[in-house]
Amino acid sequence: MSATEELEEHTHHAKEPFDKRVAATMAIIAALLAVVSVSGHILTTEELLKQTQAADRWAQYQAKSIRRFSAEATMDMLASAKADQALVDKYAKAIQHYKSDSEEIQEQAADLEKESDVAGRKALRLHFGEVFLEIAIVFSSLAILTKRGVLYWAAIFSAIAGVVVGSLEMLVR
Repeated sequence: MSATEELEEHTHHAKEPFDKRVAATMAIIAALLAVVSVSGHILTTEELLKQTQAADRWAQYQAKSIRRFSAEATMDMLASAKADQALVDKYAKAIQHYKSDSEEIQEQAADLEKESDVAGRKALRLHFGEVFLEIAIVFSSLAILTKRGVLYWAAIFSAIAGVVVGSLEMLVR
């Protein structure tokens, strides 16, 4: 049974003031859970996207390194064969071009890896917040079933913990 179905069932059966208060609290917790959950999924997707972009940059870096090595080998062969200096200079330019491109690509890949790491840490905090909010829903359900105020307060504190932990993602850099 999904959280929404469970919430509707409890709201429908809530006749006492305590049950109504807990059911209303459950509705608020469910809304918070939805926001935290979707935010966590968005950040997880961002993390994976940045990882993929970084991997693409590293592949491009590797390709440039291979091209540079090929140009260096060709230039060495031409130099040892006493080839036309213009041809040797052409490969020297290509080597310099591949070196500068590789450095820029390497920086981009490192930046993307950092961005992926930050998104991952933010997503993890949101997922932990989601766990606390789900526990709050469980405590709320138990409070309605057992009519115990202590379980209601456990739900409230768990929900607060979930919101606080989930909100910490905004502070991560």
